[in-house]
Amino acid sequence: MLQFARVFVDVKQPHSRWPFFIAGMMSAISTALMPLAAYFDLKVLLFLRLVQGLAYAANFGAIGTLCVRWAPLAEVSIFISVLTSFTPVSAVVTNPLSGWLCNTGAGWPSAFYSHAGFCFVVFILWIVCYTDDPQSHPSVTEKELAKIQKDKTRAHIERDSFVPYKQLLSNKVIWIVWFNAFVEMVTVTLVLTYAPLYFHLILGYDIGLTGTLVSLSSVIHLPIKFVGGIISDRLTSVSERNRMWFFNTMSVGLAGVCTALIGIFPKTWPMTGVLMFTAVVTLMGLNTGGFYKCGTLTARQYAHVVLTVIQFMKCVALFVAPATVAMFVYQEDQYDQWRYVFWLHGIFLIIVSFLVILQISISSRLTLHRWQS
Repeated sequence: MLQFARVFVDVKQPHSRWPFFIAGMMSAISTALMPLAAYFDLKVLLFLRLVQGLAYAANFGAIGTLCVRWAPLAEVSIFISVLTSFTPVSAVVTNPLSGWLCNTGAGWPSAFYSHAGFCFVVFILWIVCYTDDPQSHPSVTEKELAKIQKDKTRAHIERDSFVPYKQLLSNKVIWIVWFNAFVEMVTVTLVLTYAPLYFHLILGYDIGLTGTLVSLSSVIHLPIKFVGGIISDRLTSVSERNRMWFFNTMSVGLAGVCTALIGIFPKTWPMTGVLMFTAVVTLMGLNTGGFYKCGTLTARQYAHVVLTVIQFMKCVALFVAPATVAMFVYQEDQYDQWRYVFWLHGIFLIIVSFLVILQISISSRLTLHRWQS
């Protein structure tokens, strides 16, 4: 619900400097108060979790605004690759760090205090170093500003709070971007949430090895994500449209094939199952050159709207993925029940990836002028 409210805040407020700073301070303060609330009052603890959820909801709106303001059109994928890597980076860094802190003399509260302190420092640096417009940043030279604004329309550069909701919602490409994002978010939530359970109960790996195998996918995902973003922007010998087709087909379509194969390869081939899980997460790292880039280039100065809705879908996926498991899986150690879940997700991924091939276009009217209501 908080994420849904943030959608409307972000689309009407195309500035990110102060809203994102406020969200960061909310996150830091609520995290620092968590141990105290855990000792005294469950209701206060739940309220602080809601505050953290509201703060987290600011991420994609800020990413969209930053891409609109600061990213050259020729480097959109690189920006998105770096900016959307916060989830796998946090998983790789936070979990081991928290585990180590919990085993120190300071105990588990130190994990919350250290994260709160780091959050506070990072967002102080944000408010000091970041400005909403490169034109007003003292460290941006005229040459750099020209590179940032190259090929951007006047409407893109001279932004205001006007948002053409009707035209956005009637644009087929935008809807296809959202469909791809939603189906992928649901599938990646399924894979990351249930991989430990599946590896242990179905594939037969012990708990220690299961943890190692699950973390392997996140480790591989990051470099693929960065390299994919660079290739998507630098491979200028291939047209922009064909590049987006390729990266979206890899990150959604081929990932769908691998998801379906999880339910086809028998459980007596455990390593094959692990490879398919890893392939799904790894391939989805290429989405920055696919539907993310397509949505950003199509919406241009309204990209923050598209990315904020994707963030909302990410939250909805947290409910949809477990629901699909509940539809088919009644006994968690039964492979014949799990396979239907993976077939369902794989089929949907393949279908939405074909929609991109049929409809994708970077010549949308959104890029040309400010729409009149």
